Amino acid sequence: MVQTKKNRWLIAAAAVGIHISIGSVYAWSNFTNPLKNMFGWSDSEVALTFSIAILFLGLSAAFLGHFVEKHGPRKAGLLAATFFGIGIAGSGVAVLIGSKLLLYLFYGVLGGIGLGVGYIAPVSTLVKWFPDRRGLATGLAIMGFGFAAAVASPIMNSLIENVGVANTFFILGSAYFLVMLASSLYLEKPPEGWMPKGFEEKVAAGTAKPRLDLSQLTANEAVKTSRFWYLWIMLFINVTCGIAILAVAKPLAMETIGIDTVAAAALVGAIGVFNGLGRIGWASISDYIGRPNTYTAFFILQIALFFLLPLTTNVLLFQVMLAIIYTCYGGGFASIPAYIGDLFGTKQLGAIHGYILTAWAAAGLVGPMFAAYIKDTTGTYAGSLNIFACLFIFALIVSLLIRMDISKLRKQKESSITA
Repeated sequence: MVQTKKNRWLIAAAAVGIHISIGSVYAWSNFTNPLKNMFGWSDSEVALTFSIAILFLGLSAAFLGHFVEKHGPRKAGLLAATFFGIGIAGSGVAVLIGSKLLLYLFYGVLGGIGLGVGYIAPVSTLVKWFPDRRGLATGLAIMGFGFAAAVASPIMNSLIENVGVANTFFILGSAYFLVMLASSLYLEKPPEGWMPKGFEEKVAAGTAKPRLDLSQLTANEAVKTSRFWYLWIMLFINVTCGIAILAVAKPLAMETIGIDTVAAAALVGAIGVFNGLGRIGWASISDYIGRPNTYTAFFILQIALFFLLPLTTNVLLFQVMLAIIYTCYGGGFASIPAYIGDLFGTKQLGAIHGYILTAWAAAGLVGPMFAAYIKDTTGTYAGSLNIFACLFIFALIVSLLIRMDISKLRKQKESSITA
């Protein structure tokens, strides 16, 4: 067995370090009121900063995925640390001189590039370190991204109150850079042919099965297959509907179950934890039931939940249903890298993952805007939820089509081996 001095669990911890840093972008709303009060900017002007960051997350993940594969996770992590650190710290400069455009450039563009590279670099590496537990490994890292807002929000609020907005950006930018720097320096691909201790023996004894990927494709080869686009569509629909709920969860709860603003805000914060739990939970489950079954389960559950949610008036039932939706939203992100590895191999997993994440960038724009449009035109969120339920029916059909595609390709592979 090929040996290595690296500990794969420390590799996982390094991945969490990067993701818990870049995931702080989800706590952007902490800056909304302070920036509005300081400069008189509108909600939409402040919110555009976040939208630009998510857009560049998707674009940089797509365009720099090949950089991750060519130069390795350490250099990619250092690149992410540099862009994200400068982006956050530079936002402090933008605040000092009161420049909205400079804020868009630093936090949105530079920070967004750091987000994209930082998101895919450790995940593609973890898949290679955990051939026996791909879902668990990617779930651990992406769980860090999901929980980051809960960790960052109280720190941000305390810093803003005590040292001001500009200094908060300077402190956070420096801190995130150091955490990502230290994490990136430990990242490394496993040696060729490496297996975790004891796994090779289990395979030889027949108590464990080696991971047999459906193929080993480059990113450019992968995008020419139907199964790539099936994955893209499934992630797009899951994120579009999920992120729309995230964007309107507070007013939706007030409208549907009649709770007040304070209670609705507390509800959103509490069930937001399920976003993180769903990432590690569903990804781990996918190791046992398979990625195709996991995605089919996402869509069956959410078809029912999205149809029933606007009809539910019981407070506890509403909370449970919303919590399950949040787990499916987070689980979709965490399970996709392992699914990519299963279908396309690990040769250029980072680059393929980057291409797939363009679905996130597109969904981040479409979901919230569509929900807001339906609310404006109909006066209720119920209409958008019913449409989202129909989208999940389409996603369910796609999840069945990809299973047929996988079955056909697996039979072809088996026949070529036995021939």
